[in-house]
Amino acid sequence: MSLSDIQQQLQQVFTGDHVQVSGDLKHAQVCVVSDRFAGLRPVQKQQLVYGAGLGDAIASGVLHAVHLQTHTLAEWQTLQKFNS
Repeated sequence: MSLSDIQQQLQQVFTGDHVQVSGDLKHAQVCVVSDRFAGLRPVQKQQLVYGAGLGDAIASGVLHAVHLQTHTLAEWQTLQKFNS
């Protein structure tokens, strides 16, 4: 399994949403921007992503460490304005 495979798996669950997976299999960065996260606490957002296949990649040992970012579209747009 590669990072590309993980990204494709997440994109199948988060269809039409922004999914980006980068880094390597030891230290991956995963960013998901989806309005499915609206009203959820951070741990609930993470649970959705882990349940979409990321948790399986970690449990199997394919991925070692993950930096996970989960945002709604409005949160993401605010961050982009703040960082520009």
